[in-house]
Amino acid sequence: MLVLTAELVEYMESGVSLLVGTRDAALKPASARGFGVEIDAPGRSATVFLPASVATVTLSNLRDNGQIALTFSRGFDHRSLQVKGRVLSVGETNERQRRLQERYFAAFSEGLIFIGHRQKLLRRVRYYPSYALHFQIDSMFDQTPGPGAGRAWSVAP
Repeated sequence: MLVLTAELVEYMESGVSLLVGTRDAALKPASARGFGVEIDAPGRSATVFLPASVATVTLSNLRDNGQIALTFSRGFDHRSLQVKGRVLSVGETNERQRRLQERYFAAFSEGLIFIGHRQKLLRRVRYYPSYALHFQIDSMFDQTPGPGAGRAWSVAP
């Protein structure tokens, strides 16, 4: 059984890089940057927020097959994990979720500045309006570079 510990949820909801992966019917992959995530640990589900400006291909792929992968990666130590699942719903981001995105972006920006990115570039990022992609987490994989990369997690690591 997949267990999402409090420490793991804290990591996932922090300002880590979020990449949303999907594929079309011909197995052609697509990715887009997510801007914030909300984890429901007991329900083993998540909601990731995808800017409307980059959502066209992702939404088309989700309508086709509903399969989603979300990769979490922290720049200063490269701790990374990937969750895979099936989308349960897609909707416009509400005001509460927009506030989550604002907190996420502040933490994400802080992490990027820490590793050397220029704050000036971050001012150009537009993550709203956005879609809330709610999905069931079916599997999780360690993607941190090293000997454990690719290892499936069936229980808390």
